[in-house]
Amino acid sequence: MEIKKNRIGILGSGSWATAMIKMLTDNTVDKEVFWWVRKPEDIEYIKKYKHNPSYLSAVNIKIPNKHIYTAVRTVVEKSDIVVLNTPAAYLKDALKGLTVQDFEGKIVVSAIKGIIPEENQIVGEYLHDTYAIPLDHIVVIGGPCHAEEVSAEKLSYLTFGCSAIDIAERVAVLFGGRYIRTILSDDIWGIEYGAVLKNIYALAGGICHGLGYGDNFQSVLISNAIREMEYFVQAIAPKDRDIKASAIWVTCW
Repeated sequence: MEIKKNRIGILGSGSWATAMIKMLTDNTVDKEVFWWVRKPEDIEYIKKYKHNPSYLSAVNIKIPNKHIYTAVRTVVEKSDIVVLNTPAAYLKDALKGLTVQDFEGKIVVSAIKGIIPEENQIVGEYLHDTYAIPLDHIVVIGGPCHAEEVSAEKLSYLTFGCSAIDIAERVAVLFGGRYIRTILSDDIWGIEYGAVLKNIYALAGGICHGLGYGDNFQSVLISNAIREMEYFVQAIAPKDRDIKASAIWVTCW
């Protein structure tokens, strides 16, 4: 029986999206990669020089020119797995015009940290409510993982979260490789809310540092922030979890 080749589409053309293009094309699992790039002039540059002119310009773009599009719908139609990689504030605009039918039967992956502003929802929740994507077909990706370190091929770890571990694994094996290790988790709410909350606490820490507060105060701030994160996430999605541990279920690659 012929095994169907994975078709994966990246929506977005910033640093993290470019780093993901590198991960996918360096990975040896057989696949087709499609890419939505917002600016036509960037597409022309990428096709000619095989580099993103605006972000991580050192990364060699190894996908075929015919797989790069300015139309979001085209990339979604061609893909079985759709990876969302735009800023959270611009996701609605990027998906404008797409319908529930466009996402039917597809795995949708959020590589976005943040809240959809108007709805005040995390990305997974927004996708489920707006496009009727089943929760077991929504995968969230967590770090920490800086795009510039991926471009330099420094060893990094990514967590792939989904309520269906087999779906998380299907996506994870497309990204893993020599410098990327993948981890599976079934705690999608913990991953998403944790990623949002830690940025808030980081801002608070920066403000306190700017005000001249020392290590003594910062230690109290962070220890209380950890407890608050535990209370918050447990209230949203009760689960047996250790908020101080990595979002881990089992190592995949």
